[in-house]
Amino acid sequence: MLEIFKNINVDWMGWRKPLIMISIAILFAGLGSAIGRQFTEGGTDAFNLGVDFQGGTVVTVKFREKPSTDDIRNSLQGVGIEEAIIQDSTDKADEVLIKVPTMGQREECPNVDEAGRCFVKKGLDTFGKEAEGAATLNDDQTAAYKIVGTDAVGPVAGAQLRNQAVIATLLGMVGILLFIAFRYDWTYAAGAVIAVFHDVLITLAFFTMFQWEVSLNVLAALLTLVGFSVNDSIVIFDRIRENLTLHRGESLYKLTNQSINQTMSRTIVTNGLVFLAVLALVLFGGEVLRGFSLALFVGSITGTYSTIAIASPIAI
Repeated sequence: MLEIFKNINVDWMGWRKPLIMISIAILFAGLGSAIGRQFTEGGTDAFNLGVDFQGGTVVTVKFREKPSTDDIRNSLQGVGIEEAIIQDSTDKADEVLIKVPTMGQREECPNVDEAGRCFVKKGLDTFGKEAEGAATLNDDQTAAYKIVGTDAVGPVAGAQLRNQAVIATLLGMVGILLFIAFRYDWTYAAGAVIAVFHDVLITLAFFTMFQWEVSLNVLAALLTLVGFSVNDSIVIFDRIRENLTLHRGESLYKLTNQSINQTMSRTIVTNGLVFLAVLALVLFGGEVLRGFSLALFVGSITGTYSTIAIASPIAI
């Protein structure tokens, strides 16, 4: 194994209480933000839920000359649609699916049922007029686009996705708990699972404090984070088990410190590379991957930190 730092002798367990207090402070800040939004902003959701979870409208648009995704997004942002999801149609190259959240009644679009379509049309008018009524792009040579379909995604579907996301995460936690308990010991299993809960909750705390959008991509990032965090904990736990066999007379406190120091080079190399890759996604991934990359960015930091500050002390 590549060793960047040799003969490290840091008393990580001596820092466990201050480190745990940092985690508690962030968790309380996230909880305070979530509760505060319920009471101070008219009962709004604690999280900035995307179209996948809160429902909205899917508008299918056919273009004469299809603009880039960034141009479409900029045109929609110009009329106040910040969380649009833009996807190319799988059937036709000149069609685009635009998902927008539920839009409230406004003066320019008074019909709530058609507000999503109305706002999309206002945004797309920057590219030229729409082929109105039954006219097609072939009929109206001066038109730039045509809205060919509008579908509603109700909040019931969003609630089902939300519930399934929670169930999937909890089942993953149970599976991890049972595997580590079988492979190592219940004390190690408890430490690893609590550390995973810690990482997910810390990441969600940042999402509620900064109101980053929560979408299905963020859910995928959280599930990825679960595996990342457990893998890091397992490496240290495995070294602790080896040292317990080699140094039977030493205290568990000292062996845990020694094990963390021995695996620190591995942690820096592997987790450092993950961090650099995620940082590139944050800086250059664009709006589509924004929530996904931010969740992995926060999670990669907390996943590394929790192995030392949360999982190992709990195992002791």
